[in-house]
Amino acid sequence: SVAKVATVPADPSQGCINGIDKVLANFTIDPEEIAFTVHGTTIATNTIIEGKGAKAGLVTSDGFRDVLEIAFQTRPTLYDVFYDRPKPLIPRYLCRGVPARIGSEGEELVPLDTEALRQTAQFFRDENVEAIAVAFLHSYLNPSHERRAAEILAEECPDIPVVLSSDVCPEYREYPRTSTTVVNTVLVPRVAPYVERLEDRLDERGIKSGLHLMTSSGGIMAAATTKHQPVHLIESGPAGGVIGAAFVANLSGYDNLLALDIGGTTAKAAVVNHGEPQIADEFEVGAAAVATVTGARGKGYPVRTPVISLMEIGAGGGSIANVDPGGALTVGPQSAGADPGPACYARGGDEPTLTDANVILGRINPDFFLGGEEKLDTGLAEKAMRRKVADPMDLDLVEAARSVIDIANARMTSALYFITVQQGIDPRDYVLVPSGGAGPMQAVAIARSLGVGKVLVPPAPGVNSAVGLLATDLKHEIVRTFMTKANDADHEELSKVFGEMEAPIRELLTEEEVPDDLVEIRREIDMCYFGQSFQLRVSMNVGIDEGTAEAMSTAFHDRHEAVYGFCSRGEETMFVNLRLTAIGKVDRPRLRKLAKAKGSVDRANKGRREVFFAEAGGKVSCDLYDRGKLLFGDRIEGPAIIEQMDTTTVIPPDAALSVDLYGNLEITVGTGETS
Repeated sequence: SVAKVATVPADPSQGCINGIDKVLANFTIDPEEIAFTVHGTTIATNTIIEGKGAKAGLVTSDGFRDVLEIAFQTRPTLYDVFYDRPKPLIPRYLCRGVPARIGSEGEELVPLDTEALRQTAQFFRDENVEAIAVAFLHSYLNPSHERRAAEILAEECPDIPVVLSSDVCPEYREYPRTSTTVVNTVLVPRVAPYVERLEDRLDERGIKSGLHLMTSSGGIMAAATTKHQPVHLIESGPAGGVIGAAFVANLSGYDNLLALDIGGTTAKAAVVNHGEPQIADEFEVGAAAVATVTGARGKGYPVRTPVISLMEIGAGGGSIANVDPGGALTVGPQSAGADPGPACYARGGDEPTLTDANVILGRINPDFFLGGEEKLDTGLAEKAMRRKVADPMDLDLVEAARSVIDIANARMTSALYFITVQQGIDPRDYVLVPSGGAGPMQAVAIARSLGVGKVLVPPAPGVNSAVGLLATDLKHEIVRTFMTKANDADHEELSKVFGEMEAPIRELLTEEEVPDDLVEIRREIDMCYFGQSFQLRVSMNVGIDEGTAEAMSTAFHDRHEAVYGFCSRGEETMFVNLRLTAIGKVDRPRLRKLAKAKGSVDRANKGRREVFFAEAGGKVSCDLYDRGKLLFGDRIEGPAIIEQMDTTTVIPPDAALSVDLYGNLEITVGTGETS
């Protein structure tokens, strides 16, 4: 059973609780019987995007206080002379250097000046900072100075949280490590109270299962850990959608898929190969959007934590259509959000959106929004579309609405093209799995543009991210720099370091009450050719002995060839970082199987409505179906509209759907004109 409620922008935790209250009331659930509670949130993302991070200070090695100002020299567009670099999250006057220096081999060159650090702490107290970041040079090799600094800062500023780079990101490369630490630092005073507030509200309702949160990498983490390391929550919400898509697709026998989650503000696209989402080791969170895989790096702040590799664009159901000064129609990235929302919501919004366009074209039933809980105002949608799009462009209302949908679809198709064709992936070998409230409405047209022959619509697309929260495991990752030529690596030292990494991560899973028999440890090594600047993750499927270096080098060559199309087996290879991922297995949800269909699909027919389809040359009378009454084996030829509480699925005239055992809609895509 599912329930869905509106977002509460002023306090997202209240929206979450509203949903829980609705579930408890609608389905008569005893709170004490709830065994597991998982939450996906955009609180960390929104804090950075809206510039509402905490006032923080940075302590670094003397002479390196400008690391945030210097940053990278990367810019999104090479010749844009008007490009402005994002303002540092910590202004320069709050970045302070203290005498302390660890060398590139981990040796102490300059002792930590404790008196200078105490003076810096006094300065931070006077400035009323809310958190302090500490990022000394080469602390990934020797964290002793950072550890001592944390002790002194705790004495001098006992009520101010301190974040160490050696805890958050113990990897080489000074700026990404410092940036990751700073992002975490400005989030701690904002995210920790949010999580605590949510825990308190769950406790008030008698829900004693504890709270876990989805992380950017697609795993889940105990609430206690996220309070200290909220940087892992930046892609929390989108990650759930990808995991949910992979879960339902696997039930239907598909391991290779394109996940497309179209929400109210953004569309997120990701590739899943062999049932596993692609993982990136670094992404950016910026002032306007979050980007993981993107063609325009340099708009945000680098974060070096594992993350599902996503392409995110400002095109969702609430994306606003507008005519720019040059007379061109644009859709997004500005969004009407949940408040006031699209014009048709009748909550004061007067900007035309993608949702308004779908209402005007008859795709959305204005009397059955959220299963009939709310009514949409078609007149307000038409008024907004006419004023902002149709009249300025001299189009009739239907042409204007169709143009809005075409442009939004083109932007989403471009995002999918970027993560597939431009990365050497043929999208025709994949199935498209749409989710989010707007996903199933746009999916067939987007699939057709990419040449994808099949679309798989999950049973509850509008809440598929929530399904994803239940379809993953507890996951923790530790990274440690271990830079050496592979042939020079001492296997005993390698074994020792991996052992040191494994001990605390196993302890963490023990605290989260994961039995030993449900713990899986995965080892990987970031490797490159000698002299290369960037690495590839290589799974460590061998034991650690005298032959490890040779085996890992062979595995790296194979991986390099698979990713880039070539390798150089005679070149020396290097170990750069050691990675250890500990997974605590969690039971998967068991989706309800549908009964076998008997008789005609007319049992689910709700009547007919005029709906616009470009393939038909205009509006045509179209059959409407109640998805809740469809059964396994049912088949429907387009044109048709499938309605349910959380979304609407659009089936063009040249497409057909069949219902599988788990209630997924398998849509065979035609080759007609894109709508």
